Amino acid sequence: MTAINLLCAMWTLTLAAGPAQSVGEPMVYKTVEGKPLRLYVVKPADWKASDHRPAIVFFHGGGWTGGQPTQFNEHCDHFAARGMVCIQVQYRLIGRGAKETPQACVYDARSAMRWVRGRADQLGIDPKRIASAGGSAGGHLAAHVGMVDALDDPADDKSVSPKSNAMLLFNPVFDNGPDGWGHARVGDRYKEFSPAHNVSRDDPPAIVFLGSEDKLIPVKTLDAFKTAMEKAGVRCEARVTQGAGHGFFNPNRDGGAHFKKTLAETDAFLVSLGWLKAKS
Repeated sequence: MTAINLLCAMWTLTLAAGPAQSVGEPMVYKTVEGKPLRLYVVKPADWKASDHRPAIVFFHGGGWTGGQPTQFNEHCDHFAARGMVCIQVQYRLIGRGAKETPQACVYDARSAMRWVRGRADQLGIDPKRIASAGGSAGGHLAAHVGMVDALDDPADDKSVSPKSNAMLLFNPVFDNGPDGWGHARVGDRYKEFSPAHNVSRDDPPAIVFLGSEDKLIPVKTLDAFKTAMEKAGVRCEARVTQGAGHGFFNPNRDGGAHFKKTLAETDAFLVSLGWLKAKS
C-alpha cells in the first residue's frame, strides 16, 4: 500500500469514528483569516466555574487532512461523568493533495492548549492538570504539545504554556523522522515536528495504545519511544492490543470491545496519577 493510500485509509477510519455533531459547548479559541476555530467543552453535571478539576484536551485523527472534532465524543461523555472537563479541538487541515507540512495543525493545537490553560479559572480547570489526548495524527498533536518546544503560532501569548501535564495517545504518529510516518511532509524539519525526537526529562507521563497489526506504526516504534522516555526518567505505559489494526480504539470498531478496554485503561492511568478517584 502506498503512503497516499495509507493516508486515505487513515482518514476514512477517522470519519467513521463518530457522529456528525460534536458534544459540548462550542467556543471560539482563535480566528485565522476571518475563520473562527472552535473547541467543544463538555462539563460534569455538577460543574461550577469555581471548580479546580482536571481536564483532557482531545485532538482528532485523519492524517492532518481530514476528520472532525467528534471522534472522542464517547470519551468526553465518560470522563465528564467521572468529574473531568473535556474538550475537543477543531484545527486547520492540510488540503487534499497539498504537499505542505502540518505546521498549521500544530500551531492550532498549541493555541488551543494555551486558550484552555489561560481560561482555567473560567472553565473550572486546574491549570496544572491538563492532559492532551488524540488518535493517529491527533495523537501526534497531543504528543507535540507535551514534548516539543517549537512551532508556536506567532500570534499566541507565549507567557501561557501549551505544555500538557499528561498524554493519552491512541496509535499516535509520533515519529516523523526518516523511518517514521509523515516524514515525506516534514523532510529535514522533522525535529521540529517529531515528538519521538524531542524526548526530555520534563516530558509529561504518558499512556500509549497501539495495535500489533497497525500498518502505519510498527510496534518497534512504540518500544523505542517507551525506552527513550524511561531512559529520560519519564513514565510511559505501553499497551499493545494483539491482532488489532490502526484505529482499533474507536467505538465503532470490533463491536466496541477495544474501545471499552482502552477507555478503562485510560481511566486507570488517570486514577494512578491522582486525577480521578478509583471506582468502587
